Amino acid sequence: MVSRSPLSPVGRETLQDRVYAELRRSLMHGMFDAGAVLRIQDLAAKLDTSTMPVREALGQLVSEQALEALPNRSVRVPLITRERLDDLARARVLVEGALTSLASGRLTAPDFETLRALTERCDAAFGSDDPDKAHTTSELNHSFHFHIYRAAGSAVLIPVVESLWLQSGPYVRAAAQIHDEDRDIRATHFHWALIEAMERRDADASVRALTQDITRSFDLIRGALDAREKVVRYG
Repeated sequence: MVSRSPLSPVGRETLQDRVYAELRRSLMHGMFDAGAVLRIQDLAAKLDTSTMPVREALGQLVSEQALEALPNRSVRVPLITRERLDDLARARVLVEGALTSLASGRLTAPDFETLRALTERCDAAFGSDDPDKAHTTSELNHSFHFHIYRAAGSAVLIPVVESLWLQSGPYVRAAAQIHDEDRDIRATHFHWALIEAMERRDADASVRALTQDITRSFDLIRGALDAREKVVRYG
């Protein structure tokens, strides 16, 4: 099986929007490493388009804090820092916790069937030898969470959580690279706990499971930062 590229060529119609959407999708699903420099010419070649829509899309993503501008007019995926890690984790718990609480009493039996099916597919993907596993599991994870969040019925909070996921892309990628499926709890552990709590209509337990799911990834990175600092400090 051929591994999927982080970027795919886009069509010619509504080009500017499609270039932006493709870059946004790739960033949100953690297809780029933190600190990766994105050059306009390289992206245009991969996307099979001219440089203008790429330049405009990158400018928009910089304004959304998904990317940061460099002095040489290129842009990069933001570096992972402890301050930004803590800030993103805190914001995601607050916003996504509110959406989960709102959704907990609104989900129907078909919704729970969908959530279980997504989680089962995610379990299967994690256990596979698919070279595209990281992309597949990221998309399934996104579908799982946003199925819940859309059920909350908040048109105001959905764009906020989308922005937070966009900024969290490099952290999701870093956590996936650290996670050991054989040593750690399985990646979908808190998804199952969240489904169970929401089926009981227990909003508090639902928010706790969601919080644990979010903080697990950030705690993996925090542990890696701690280990790196010890090496630097003690040699």
